[in-house]
Amino acid sequence: MTQEHNNGNNSSVQRQIDENLRRVYKEKLEEELPDRFQQLLAQLKAQDSGNEPDK
Repeated sequence: MTQEHNNGNNSSVQRQIDENLRRVYKEKLEEELPDRFQQLLAQLKAQDSGNEPDK
């Protein structure tokens, strides 16, 4: 194989990897936060808003 042919294959593979990573990242961003994490965040917000410790 020639160097040009290898570069063409590499850019094609890189493009596929890039597209797949972008797709997976977008899917993860669109997923809902698990219930347990939502509960923990709510607890932390409640602590911050009402029960701040004395400094």
